[in-house]
Amino acid sequence: MKPLESKSINFLLADDHSLIRQGVVFIIEEMELDCEIYQASNLHQTLEFINKFPIDIAIIDANFPDGNSLNVLPEIKKISPDTKILIFTGFDEGPQSLKYLTAGANGFLSKMNDEEEIKNAILKMVNSGAYISPITQALLIDSIRNPAVSNPLLLLTERELQIAKMYAEGQGNLEIANSLDIKQNTVSTLKKRIFDKLEIENIVELIELIKDHQ
Repeated sequence: MKPLESKSINFLLADDHSLIRQGVVFIIEEMELDCEIYQASNLHQTLEFINKFPIDIAIIDANFPDGNSLNVLPEIKKISPDTKILIFTGFDEGPQSLKYLTAGANGFLSKMNDEEEIKNAILKMVNSGAYISPITQALLIDSIRNPAVSNPLLLLTERELQIAKMYAEGQGNLEIANSLDIKQNTVSTLKKRIFDKLEIENIVELIELIKDHQ
């Protein structure tokens, strides 16, 4: 395969697993692109490289020991607006992909894909600056028709959202009941309804949802 661009492309591979990085390096080298490849093992290094070098395409994992890349995407775009970001993660595609695209990513690819699809995604990033899989395309269409696809908190009533936020702040049933002047068993019923609507099982998941969508 011949290079698709006349100018050299600067890639940044950010993943805390060196085997994953080396696997992507191998794939890029097979594609015979004229490029320079930098590697980062955590988010701190990722931001250092973005600050130091003109990165064209950053291929970044979702989770690192020092945090979630979702939280640094806006910062990367602020530092280097022209850098195209492909999230390459072990997460299955689903509402997760929409969160990252909304935060500034230009593509989302599951590590479960085969080598040919990984090559295809990288080529799309090189040629058009974006990679949207058929799964994510369908989700984007669904999210336009039904915003709750990308933000499940929209499924909650105003009262349920109020109580969800109180739980996320660390308040318990009794404290919430006293604060809202309602019965404690009413709070318990609403908690179950919230968990059912959001398809979650514990407060930790609730906190993550609220943090991601507020």
